[in-house]
Amino acid sequence: MIGWGTAWTIARRNLSARFRGLRLLLVCLFLGVGALAAIGTLTGAIERELSSRGRTILGGDLEVAVWQRGASAAETAVFAKQGRVSGGQRLQAMARAGDLAAPIELKAIDGQWPLYGALTLKDGRTVGAPPAGQAWIAEGAAERLRLAKGSQFAVGSAELTVAGIIASEPDRLGEGFTLGPVVLVDTGFPQAAGLTAPGAMYRSKYRIALKPGKDPQATADALKKQFPSAGFEVKTRDKASPGAERFVGRMGDFLVLVGLAALAIAGIGIGGGVSSYLEARRTSVATLKVLGATSGDIARIFLLQIGAAALIGSVLGLIAGVLVTPLLGQALGSLLPVAPGLVLDPLALIRAATYGLLIALIFAAPPLLAARRFPAMALFRARVSPLTQNWRDAALPAGLGLLAIAALALLTTKAKLVTLWFLGGTVVLLLLLGALGWGIRVMAARLPRPKRPLLRIALANLHRPGAQTGALVTALGFGLAAFVTLAAIQTSLDANIMARVPQKAPDYFVLDVPRDGAEQFRSAVTRIAPQARVRMVPALRGAILAYGPADAMIRVADLKEIPEEAWPLRGERGLTYADTVPEGNVVTKGAWWPSGYAGAPLVSIDESLAEALDLKIGEQLTIGLMGVERTATIASFRRIDWDSMGFNYVLVFSPNTLADAPHNLAATINLPGGGDRGGLLRALVKAFPSSSVIEVGGVLTQARDLLRQVSLAILAAASVAVLAGIAVLLGAIAAARASRLYDNVILRVLGASGRQLLGLQLAEYALLAILLAAVALGLGSLVAWLVVVQLFDFDWLPDWPQVFGVLGLGLLLVIGFALAASLPLLRAKPAQALREL
Repeated sequence: MIGWGTAWTIARRNLSARFRGLRLLLVCLFLGVGALAAIGTLTGAIERELSSRGRTILGGDLEVAVWQRGASAAETAVFAKQGRVSGGQRLQAMARAGDLAAPIELKAIDGQWPLYGALTLKDGRTVGAPPAGQAWIAEGAAERLRLAKGSQFAVGSAELTVAGIIASEPDRLGEGFTLGPVVLVDTGFPQAAGLTAPGAMYRSKYRIALKPGKDPQATADALKKQFPSAGFEVKTRDKASPGAERFVGRMGDFLVLVGLAALAIAGIGIGGGVSSYLEARRTSVATLKVLGATSGDIARIFLLQIGAAALIGSVLGLIAGVLVTPLLGQALGSLLPVAPGLVLDPLALIRAATYGLLIALIFAAPPLLAARRFPAMALFRARVSPLTQNWRDAALPAGLGLLAIAALALLTTKAKLVTLWFLGGTVVLLLLLGALGWGIRVMAARLPRPKRPLLRIALANLHRPGAQTGALVTALGFGLAAFVTLAAIQTSLDANIMARVPQKAPDYFVLDVPRDGAEQFRSAVTRIAPQARVRMVPALRGAILAYGPADAMIRVADLKEIPEEAWPLRGERGLTYADTVPEGNVVTKGAWWPSGYAGAPLVSIDESLAEALDLKIGEQLTIGLMGVERTATIASFRRIDWDSMGFNYVLVFSPNTLADAPHNLAATINLPGGGDRGGLLRALVKAFPSSSVIEVGGVLTQARDLLRQVSLAILAAASVAVLAGIAVLLGAIAAARASRLYDNVILRVLGASGRQLLGLQLAEYALLAILLAAVALGLGSLVAWLVVVQLFDFDWLPDWPQVFGVLGLGLLLVIGFALAASLPLLRAKPAQALREL
């Protein structure tokens, strides 16, 4: 046996500088490894940034929030024992400057803020809380209200002076979604402006920098246990931005699965490309064997050639993955919690390269081992007696490679169950497509022979010795399924955007309308817009503390984990009361209380929550309202029209349950024909300075833009798998073309015309494509459903006519690719081709 040095010398001399014959392997590895490298680098950078900046993003080691009140003296004393405390309020308000008005997020901060990080202004100053009567304002507020440093504006019943424009706010990400730009004031301002009167909708937040040695999660659990009725919402530095972390986690899992899918599809192309490469060099293999080369020598020579191509493809993919990361960050825009820029993540790059090389090993092993097994004379006779591959030879390397991929995937992902299902599903799909290819060959062999010569030859091409049916079925199946998957995801996401963000909604939401000013509010609206429709409901905030039978109620604080469907149990929620069934609601079980009801407190619950918690009519529910527990009996379940943008409350109580608690009203305003929006807004802000008026159009636009960004991110990622599928498809067609050279030459010698040869290719590929269309439709739809419903929690709303249209387009592309690949065969000279046999 020759040494590795000699083997490399022979391999290098026979290796084309342009890697002719191995380009499909290069392209497939480039796409797969590049996708995984970009995914790993991007998600790794974001997760590290979230982890390292958790304190700054949250504004402390621990955050305790409570609605419609400040912390009591006892609660504040306990907070102070844990470490340094910074307290303040957050509320929605309206800012006014002359005739201009805009919704803002008013953020009241004390002298301890920020506990971590720094607030930077546009003029370069680093500051803390502003002096009394002054404010730091976001650039968006300055633009909307046409304010500059030193300008005067009003919030509520008090005036403020702009002391500076904010350039960087340290805990901006931790504050979550807001309905307006931020305005920072001192802690005394909200009360002085009349914004925190009893019943006002505001939230108090207390950030705590824990003493050394204290564990944030243990401290949070202890606070909830010590104050079970307080309704605390507690976040720790490890979960500084739960929404961002949840999105990054889900997007990361999806992207990893896309990368693995791209590599799995690429593996098919690698196997086909290596087979074609070795087939084109069978004469060289036979010559080497005649000259004395052993099977081991053959394996070493071609393993080095394939390994060199795989290494170069992987390295190019790694470089592309790193370079594309900033572009991904820019494309995802506001969906990303941080902008990672150009970063290097060595572990992610090593992982991506390992995946690529393992895939190359698995799919290249069968044809490589087949080439080393056959004697020289069998290789020379391969044209008339095609070689057969013995999969038992490749079982060991392929099996070890699959185990290594599974182990690497499960060890490096948080979504182990999803990854395990994906890996298992991929293996099953490959086996099913392989079995389908075998079944088509068997069926084609047993079908009656058509009378027309071209159809008879096309049918024979599906089952004759050396037919590429198996490879074509696998490539066509994955390729067409990729088209269906992309179409189903895109149309389903578009439908979700239309369904989840209503096209018709109230023109304005108004918060904190005083109860004793309801008629004055209605008059102010109808005076400007006589046809306006005004709806007002009581608005309170409270947390569900316990539920179940009266003698065995389950405390929410004792639950180890809250089910996804029981989301209203997390923190405080909107509460209301009503004499009649709310508009857009339908009672599905139980009965509504009569008007003027004065008996025991009752509550009506959303039927989805009741089902998630297994609640029964007659059981009880306890809420925490401003630190006080109130218990009501469950009277009915309701189906809520969540698609409307009206008032939708999970919990609706009988009036005698909550009417005595301090609260204000919330209102919606519908303006037929648009109305005088500007005049109405100015009138409301002037008449009700402590109320907050939210223009719904801007909110809907923001929601649509957010969902469209999610949709584009998902589609862009899925497109990588589609590109891999197209590359594999082209490779399989090219490999089949190479195997048909001999057949076409013989047919041309026997008198076949170019039109007849093209018709033969058309009939063969059309037959295969039509047979695989149903398989691709089912496979692509299943994958799209898993992505849309299981991974991202959207509704399954594909546009089937468009999906079928894309599938039809895919079929036309397949046939077009096949015919284009057949054109070089028509130009082949029979004499030259016969001399090469």
